[in-house]
Amino acid sequence: MWQAPPAPVATEWLPVLDMPGSGPQNRWTVLLRALLLIPQFVVVWVLSVVAFVVAVIGWFAALVLGRLPVFAADYLTAFVPYDTRVTAYLMLTVDRYPPFSFRAPDYPVQVWLRTGELNRLAVLFRLILAIPAAVVQGLLSAGWWLVAVISWLVVLILGRMPQPLYEATAAILRYRMRYVAYLLMLTSAYPKRLFGEEPGSEPGGPASATRPLVLSGGGRFLLVVFLVLGLVSWATSSITANVTSDDDSSNNPTERVTAPLVPGPAGR
Repeated sequence: MWQAPPAPVATEWLPVLDMPGSGPQNRWTVLLRALLLIPQFVVVWVLSVVAFVVAVIGWFAALVLGRLPVFAADYLTAFVPYDTRVTAYLMLTVDRYPPFSFRAPDYPVQVWLRTGELNRLAVLFRLILAIPAAVVQGLLSAGWWLVAVISWLVVLILGRMPQPLYEATAAILRYRMRYVAYLLMLTSAYPKRLFGEEPGSEPGGPASATRPLVLSGGGRFLLVVFLVLGLVSWATSSITANVTSDDDSSNNPTERVTAPLVPGPAGR
């Protein structure tokens, strides 16, 4: 399946995320957001397991064909938007519940993907090449979730997400989507432009709040904060794990192995 972008394609085409901008939200749905999404979590988990199997098969096929087979491209180009819609709702950027459907043309969050030819060498080393993007994505997500309760309280009190927080969250969502699309071989374009684009960079003017994604000073500042918090969280977890491992080793010393007192047949 091929999904055409809704705007003229640039020289280096990156997957596109369209979002409507920060708007009013129902406080009850914000309060119960995680509970409301339990059915979606189950569905996304099942779809993720299938996506993993399809991606593995698609990886072997892409090494031979230089592109994803049609069945793999069809499923994965449906899975990534579904997963992105659920994540966008979970991260409080939209108030409309995501549908239980691969096709959701009327939903405010849209993902545009375009599959095509792949470099076989890049496919072969895809997991290694994706490591830097995985680190950035992991730090961003860890930092955002570290203060998620504060963000949730802010949206609950105000009834909407403040613009700088919305911009930073949208940037994280878009980078995550591009990372997943690259990892699943739906694009050959490496994830980039975390801090957005310049105003007027999209031909024909802005088509949504995230195309182009223009971040204010506050939005850029929050992105840096999330990155730093993610790094601190990772460092703290590593130190704690090492200390715990050292404590376990000291409390359970390895028994020394000694030679048997009674010699075996060779000692006779």
